[in-house]
This record gives sequence, structure tokens and C-alpha cells, in this order.
Amino acid sequence: MPTVNLRHSVRAIILAEDERILLCRFAIPEPAGTVVWATPGGGIEPGETPLAALRRELQEEVGLAVPTDPPHVWHQEVVAPGHAKGYDGVINDYFLVRTPPFEPRGALSDDQLAAENISGLRWWHPREIASYDGTDLFSPRDLATFLTALITAGAPSAPIHLGL
Repeated sequence: MPTVNLRHSVRAIILAEDERILLCRFAIPEPAGTVVWATPGGGIEPGETPLAALRRELQEEVGLAVPTDPPHVWHQEVVAPGHAKGYDGVINDYFLVRTPPFEPRGALSDDQLAAENISGLRWWHPREIASYDGTDLFSPRDLATFLTALITAGAPSAPIHLGL
């Protein structure tokens, strides 16, 4: 059986006190015109722990310092060639970060963010995600359902496994 090369990434479910979630707008080059709203985060570098990667990514992308170890709440494996350039898919581990509302502005410049396909940041309420009827996608696809369950029940004792 061939080896599958998956990119291991960490992502933050950043929830403000009013239950809004901060999402990054990813303008994906292939297929052209694809826009995906996803939580901030990114790949774990060699020798880096998942929480160190999470802290680095949040500083870079949104300017948020995470002083404590947030709970690991979701786990996602997507095996789909082309889903992550140079990989056969991704493993995303999601951590819950509660925070007062803030104006996101990370250490990366707009050009550096664009190089990572990030073209914007926005706070969304779960109701807005659930009722969205435009062409943009959300990741995970059923984000509103998972997010509502997380807000209602709190952090699970073990990470919930997500689909695409």
C-alpha cells in the first residue's frame, strides 16, 4: 500500500464573547475563483510542537497571543490529492481559543498573507454561517453545526472527528 503524504496543520477556533468566530478568507487559485472561509492556522514546522505552531500561526495571521494551552476539540483528516499543494491531503487539529473581541492584524504583511492565499479576515456568527447562501465555502463544510455544538456543550473530553 503506498504511503500517503499528509500535511499536519493546527487551526484555532477563535471565539469572541458574543460567540462570533474569526475566519480567514482563502482565495484558492485552483479551481480559479474558489473562496473558502476557514479558521486561522497552518502547518507544523519540523521540530515544532502543535501548540508552538498554533501560537506562531496566530501571531503571524491575526496578532493574537495565546498564553495558555487551549483544549484540542476537533480532528480532521482529508485525503484528497490537490487539497494541499505538494501533499496528498491534510490533518487539521483544531484548538478552542476564547477571547474578548479584537481587531485582527498579524505580523505578516498583506503581501505575505496573499502569498498564503489569505485575502481577508472576518468575524462570523454561527447563524450567519448557517444561513449563508453565496458561492463561498466553509471549512469544515458543516462548520455551523460543529460550532453550534461546541458553543452549546463546551469542549469535548476527546477531539471530535470531522469530515471534509
